[in-house]
Amino acid sequence: MVGVVPLGGGAPCVVQSMLCVAPDDVAANLAQAQALADAGCEVVRMAIPRKECLDAFEAVCKQSPLPVVADIHFSADIAIEAARRGAAKLRINPGNIGGLEATNPVIDAAGVAGIPIRIGVNAGSLDDALAAREDLTLPEKLAESAAGYVDYFEGRGFTDLVVSAKASDVTTTVEAYRLLAKRIPQVPLHIGITEAGTLFQGLVKSASGLGILLEEGIGDTLRISLTDDPVQEIRACWTLLSALDLRRRGPEIISCPTCGRCQVDLIGLAKQVEDRLQTVAKPIKVAVMGCVVNGPGEAKHADIGVACGQESGVIFAHGETLRKVTEAEIVDALMDEITKL
Repeated sequence: MVGVVPLGGGAPCVVQSMLCVAPDDVAANLAQAQALADAGCEVVRMAIPRKECLDAFEAVCKQSPLPVVADIHFSADIAIEAARRGAAKLRINPGNIGGLEATNPVIDAAGVAGIPIRIGVNAGSLDDALAAREDLTLPEKLAESAAGYVDYFEGRGFTDLVVSAKASDVTTTVEAYRLLAKRIPQVPLHIGITEAGTLFQGLVKSASGLGILLEEGIGDTLRISLTDDPVQEIRACWTLLSALDLRRRGPEIISCPTCGRCQVDLIGLAKQVEDRLQTVAKPIKVAVMGCVVNGPGEAKHADIGVACGQESGVIFAHGETLRKVTEAEIVDALMDEITKL
């Protein structure tokens, strides 16, 4: 359990993101946490780079609409204090926190607080001895590192664990998680492509890698890491989960790519519909089709939609025609019918 959110054990894949405002600004972090919650985020992570930020972290934990995970590097002391101050989970990398011995008091603090620990291993911060091994591939090094930490933690009687093993390379990440799914099947996995990039590149890389893993049944929680507003990460997570028919939150748009047959501004219409749907929570499919070729027949599985003609459109539901409207009326007509569903 991460706060009130179940993770692993057959629970739905959990959507999460990370706060990216100043770690000592309580108001800014709470505002961002609320925006993420409104977008569908279920767990949020907050960096604590300095001891001086612990007071702000504690205040955020007390008021946040979401369970807050403490993200800590290099300092076991900060991790211990974060557990005492209300963290719903700790995220540490034993490789940069001082080694396995240094994690002992962190494990104890998490046990006292009754919170889980995510062991996070990244390709760029492997233990020096493991990184130097030439008999292992990079995915094998990531899996070996994470599994070794799990063995140590479980050896001390601490089993409330989550594991991640990320790289910025898609194929490396996918193979590392495949290995981990076989090596430590008892441990929930947090999946993601680290340092995936800006919005467009990050979406493509994350969707390709995480889509493979999720389709194979690997992944108990995910973050799509983007160099962008973290709200975009949440939208991307839900879109991916919806595309794989794993979880749905809000509408899915079905729209054709347009061609020479199209006689309306379909791109503009689709964008208007997408914008208007941001406030709709119903998990419905909405089709915006450019012509009769991709009209009600091709989109009959949609809950509601429009097939456009010459400066007009036919509104339909489940393949059945409802009414014909002008191009200027299409968006309002669609939204009107959506309110009736």
